[in-house]
Amino acid sequence: MISLLAKIFCKPEGRTPTQLRTAYGILCGAVGIALNLLLFAGKLLAGTLSGSIAITADAFNNLSDAGSSIITLLGFKIAAKTPDPGHPFGHGRAEYLSGLAVSMLILLMGVELGKESIGKILHPEPVAFSALVLGILAGAALMKTPEIAVEYIKPFGTLFLNLVKFIVVPIVLFSIMSGVISMQDMRKVGSIGVKTVCYYMCTTAMAVLIGLVIANLCKGFFHQLATSGLEYEAAKAPSFIETIVNIFPNNALEPMVNANMLQVIVIALFFGFGAIAVGEKGRAFTEFVESASAISMYVMDAIIKLSPIGVFCLITPVVAENGPSVLGDLATVLLVAYAAYILHMVVVYSLTVKAMGGLSPIQFFKGMLPAILFAFSSASSVGTLPLNLECVQKLGAKKDVASFVLPLGATINMDGTAIYQGVCVIFIATCFGVDLTMGQQLTIILTATLASIGTAGVPGAGMIMLAMVLQSVGLPVEGIALVAGIDRIFDMGRTTVNITGDAACTLCVSKMEEKRQAQKKTEA
Repeated sequence: MISLLAKIFCKPEGRTPTQLRTAYGILCGAVGIALNLLLFAGKLLAGTLSGSIAITADAFNNLSDAGSSIITLLGFKIAAKTPDPGHPFGHGRAEYLSGLAVSMLILLMGVELGKESIGKILHPEPVAFSALVLGILAGAALMKTPEIAVEYIKPFGTLFLNLVKFIVVPIVLFSIMSGVISMQDMRKVGSIGVKTVCYYMCTTAMAVLIGLVIANLCKGFFHQLATSGLEYEAAKAPSFIETIVNIFPNNALEPMVNANMLQVIVIALFFGFGAIAVGEKGRAFTEFVESASAISMYVMDAIIKLSPIGVFCLITPVVAENGPSVLGDLATVLLVAYAAYILHMVVVYSLTVKAMGGLSPIQFFKGMLPAILFAFSSASSVGTLPLNLECVQKLGAKKDVASFVLPLGATINMDGTAIYQGVCVIFIATCFGVDLTMGQQLTIILTATLASIGTAGVPGAGMIMLAMVLQSVGLPVEGIALVAGIDRIFDMGRTTVNITGDAACTLCVSKMEEKRQAQKKTEA
């Protein structure tokens, strides 16, 4: 990597040895700063979520490395100055002084982390990442014999995931009906719906923008894979009219059998509005809905208690099967995608939760940890819905708001998928030797944002969205075959982003509704 950058930024023509040395020093320092800041963000998130002082300490180690690189850069710049009357022998000692400053910085950081480590020893906290860590370690141990993980461990993960999926439809159906009935106001439902859709559309547009920016910055490191002989048949994306028509079911049972969440939501809304409209005549139905919702929640809690076992059994075969393969030519594009995932979660969700939801980002991510772990291991937004619902309510979201916003988000919110579109389109374009213009990349942002709604509830929505985006900028759809082999690894990250975005939206909308209700009371 350094060799490639050196060829671009450190050309020896017309430079003295001292100037060339300075150029190399500045280049290495700049690369070190960028990479260490990225590592700091990722490790800080992991350390915060797990409560691990070791990971947090390693994050701050990367931050100190970034700081030392800045000091080293200054040292290089000052040392390269020509002698002057005040410094007749030059400024070479600036490098020694910068080294002293770096050592003092590291020492100070070590003292502070030592104090925190002693505090953790005296007041230990349980580590929440144990199931995931054990699963990764077990998968790594079984890389040479992945069939063991697939045949003997994966079935238990599938069993747990089936239990979660089984409870999803009752949870969505009865929780939305209960939430709508409890609001007792159709206008309030409309207000929440508008806020929710606007939030999802804005964050999706921001997500694909982040994906494109990160991919453009890193496309020089992508391995250009062979594109001859590629074959991929994209599923047909529904038209806008078809999407609207398909939202409304032609019977009440089929959406529940097929777990068509958009149609289930529509059924719940119609029956919820009907119960509000008939008033006292619907009391018996209202009591039934509340009772069914409570029973569904109890069953969900019982299933969720098995989540550590489920996480372990789901992640182990993924690592065992894909561990060696992801270390090949596609490793770079995976790293770029996950860097964009982390950046979007750390920046966008932290800012919105803090500004609109009035919640500390650290508190938010800690509270979301169980849902994040399950989403990462299962790669299922709908399957994570029950656990997500539990997490946001513990964080302070109102039940009626959460019951409406989360199921809708699990269906139409695709921030992680949007990032995936941006990164993969740039990668595929690079493999085909195409340099996308600014206009084409703006088209990608618009297409990916609108497609997140248009493909909602369609099986394989991620691939359909990618096909639509590729077609919108004139790239061959066959390029999907380049990344299809490791789509599961991409999906784990994008699902995590999706469900975290659902939760952030729920907390923000819930807080805004609280403020609106308080304002109405004040005006009255």
